[in-house]
Amino acid sequence: MTLKLPTEDGSVLEWIKSSYSSNDSPDCVEVAATPGSIHIRDSKNKPGPQLAVAPTAWADFISYAATR
Repeated sequence: MTLKLPTEDGSVLEWIKSSYSSNDSPDCVEVAATPGSIHIRDSKNKPGPQLAVAPTAWADFISYAATR
């Protein structure tokens, strides 16, 4: 499932739910990519806080997480 929301600069974030999340799971992560950043949020608290990291930092995190 994706949800498109406008950002402060008028661009649109397309949120994508983790493939490891299920509809009835209490722990869900969503991400949205822009050319300059990757946004991460808790799907249970959509208006809540979000993280934004550089694409290179996200790639490093994914590589690290894949080995755990």
